[in-house]
Amino acid sequence: MNAPSLPLRVLIVDDEAPARHRLRDVLADCACQLQVDIIGEADSGLNALDRVQQQPVDAVLLDIRMPGMDGLECAAHLNQLSAPPAIIFSTAYDAYACQAFDLNAVDYLLKPVRADRLVRALSRAHRLNSATLDHLRDAHPKARTHLSVNEKGRIVLIPVADILYLKAELKYVTVRTAAREFLIEESLTRLENEFADAFLRIHRNCLVASARIREIGKLPGDDDGHFLRLDGLDERLMVSRRQYSALREMVRAF
Repeated sequence: MNAPSLPLRVLIVDDEAPARHRLRDVLADCACQLQVDIIGEADSGLNALDRVQQQPVDAVLLDIRMPGMDGLECAAHLNQLSAPPAIIFSTAYDAYACQAFDLNAVDYLLKPVRADRLVRALSRAHRLNSATLDHLRDAHPKARTHLSVNEKGRIVLIPVADILYLKAELKYVTVRTAAREFLIEESLTRLENEFADAFLRIHRNCLVASARIREIGKLPGDDDGHFLRLDGLDERLMVSRRQYSALREMVRAF
């Protein structure tokens, strides 16, 4: 005889309280078809990340249009966890479906959510094993407002506005803020493409926040050598010959 399966631990995320209550009611109607344990609710993407780190979650019912961090960016950060939950989007808009499935969402439900569709989505989430969920990646169609790093099993969010530079070192990228350094496993080229409006390449392994450039100078005894300094940081960053011309043109444009 097979052991009974454990209830699926579900977190409901929506900025509108009536929408959260509606999902609770639909889940209650499905109780005879699927065992579900609603472990809590969150009214924003940031609050959802906090809740997921406080207790185990198997699946997240996630709205997309929310103030601050939207559901798509929240999903990208959730996918960085060592044991990411299955993500089921629940939204009133069909325009985000492609982006949602780029994030390997289990399903994409349009509001008002029907009980039969919700049961199918949650059943699919229940069948997913950890190996499958490990393939969830952080593809995101627009520039993120935060980068995320997994430190000892917890997601730490780094506001992009606080980042001074990004420097590639072996398979990691050092993220430097005025306060400290972080190490993330992302491609510097991908970061350059995503944040092209805010960061400028000054060396093959370094991007700097354009708005934070404080000083550009010549290296003593090196006619072709240049460096720059950033606001909030005394460190000298070397500028390659190839990138110096572009840097000079950018500074002139300001």
